[in-house]
Amino acid sequence: MKKLVAGLLSIALIGGFATVAAVAAETKPAAEAATPHYPLKEPREQHWTFSGPFGYYDKAQLQRGLKVYTEVCSACHSMKLVPFRTLEELGYSEAQVKTFAANYEVQDGPNAQGEMFTRKALPSDHFPSPFPNDEAAAASNNGAVPPDMSLLAKAREIERGFPQFIFDIFTQYQEGGPDYIYSLLTGYEEPPAGFQVPQNSHYNPYFDAAATFAMPKPLSDGQVTYDDGSPQTVDQYARDVASFLMWASEPHLEDRKQLGFMVIVFLLIFSALIYLTKRSVYAKAGAGAH
Repeated sequence: MKKLVAGLLSIALIGGFATVAAVAAETKPAAEAATPHYPLKEPREQHWTFSGPFGYYDKAQLQRGLKVYTEVCSACHSMKLVPFRTLEELGYSEAQVKTFAANYEVQDGPNAQGEMFTRKALPSDHFPSPFPNDEAAAASNNGAVPPDMSLLAKAREIERGFPQFIFDIFTQYQEGGPDYIYSLLTGYEEPPAGFQVPQNSHYNPYFDAAATFAMPKPLSDGQVTYDDGSPQTVDQYARDVASFLMWASEPHLEDRKQLGFMVIVFLLIFSALIYLTKRSVYAKAGAGAH
């Protein structure tokens, strides 16, 4: 009797699972058709010098990325969490950083009369916002506030589904943000036939929130002049500024990876010493027993 009941329960469970799977299979296409998954195209994985356990920043590339940011991106996007003095890590001297900071004006005060005033920026100041407030930023950008770029490369990582995220654990893939920024900057396309682009919007299938957004294509070939002979193309600009934004988000990446490598080496040596000590202790204990 017990075997009969158990058999009936097994059949019922199998039938229930099959029904649920069938319903899910039928409803999934309809749900996907009704609610598109963004981004429409997954970011294109690129090769970066800072990827992997031994990754490092290419200082020349970071300097080019800073140039792209200051000449193009800074017109709309702030980096208010990044102080000018950290630019010395890109290979600039203290005098060069001081001169660079002086190109910006920041608000200070109050003075002795209780009034706010503007002055030339110092290395201790942060990159200022191009707009006095979010309302002014939205009014100048078709109603959308351009995001601050200080942590953009860490905040815009696109989740990678199964089984890709399993492999990412072993490859230490942490470049989702730069991949996304690069793909977005180089991913402007003509919309597919029948797709209606809202007014003052631009089609980009790599955008993580919709198929269109307010930012027009910011880069074009020859827009920024490089002094080191690097290609002056949209592809190179996007790659350089994505690297620079990764550095802005995680300036101590190289130190973190070096420390992590040293910790791993220490743990391996420590584990070997424990194993050898264990063998020695048990070998002596076995000899004493005989």
